[in-house]
Amino acid sequence: MAISNFPGNRADREFDFTQRDFEEVRKLIYAHAGISLSDAKVDMVYSRLARRLRATGLTTFQDYLALLRGNDEAEWEAFVNSLTTNLTSFFREAHHFTILKDFLKQRRERPINIWCCASSTGEEPYSIAMTAIESLGDGAGTAVKIQASDLDTNVLRKAQDGIYPIDRISKLSEAQQRRFFLKGTGGKEGMARVRPELQGMINYFRLNLLDKHWSVKGPLDAIFCRNVMIYFDKPTQYKILQQMKPLLKPDGLLFLGHSEALYHASDLFRLRGQTVYVHAEAAGKGHK
Repeated sequence: MAISNFPGNRADREFDFTQRDFEEVRKLIYAHAGISLSDAKVDMVYSRLARRLRATGLTTFQDYLALLRGNDEAEWEAFVNSLTTNLTSFFREAHHFTILKDFLKQRRERPINIWCCASSTGEEPYSIAMTAIESLGDGAGTAVKIQASDLDTNVLRKAQDGIYPIDRISKLSEAQQRRFFLKGTGGKEGMARVRPELQGMINYFRLNLLDKHWSVKGPLDAIFCRNVMIYFDKPTQYKILQQMKPLLKPDGLLFLGHSEALYHASDLFRLRGQTVYVHAEAAGKGHK
């Protein structure tokens, strides 16, 4: 279907970018990562992939797409990394961490196993780890195990490093900043590093949610899958949720983003409240 007023070939653009190019990019990222790109993403796709053309020394999008079709593994990784979005912050959607804190206090079985399936640059899994320590005390390091995955290898490296500009932690309380971060001095001034005790609670690894087999170790007490489903169409969402379901304990919690809903998957999960879901079978049974 033609995109009306397709904005690809503008005089101010370094490379020609046709609707055919955009459609092929759209097909490739959907097939490889399940991400659905709307017509409104044309400018974003051009901007991000133009950097890849410069990096590879290519001069046309058709040459770049031919490189991908030739199964250049390193460039496939760069292609996917370029088109994934990684907006995040510490304690984003704060009510989820209040719910998590109470949930952790109620869990008796150890270890408590949590999966963050789109860890981005690490703010979410580190927020989970901080919540665990605030809820369970110093023993949280052995009581809670966090698995954190992402499709984008660049953000995984940043998450593992755990180093952030100081303004990224400015909204945390003074007590949290002192307890959980080391502030840089000298050449590292203006940066903050996550303390080793938090890093030790988290195992980072690359994972594609479209893969038939995931390297996630269950059973899981909670899954954080926030602001992930919005990038997939409904059939892909359902397939991913089907694969998640047996990994989550019968009384486990599934956390989604504020703009996400699972009406189309109510046979799998039901809303408990505040974009927190439980197994459909557990709904209405006094689940806490």
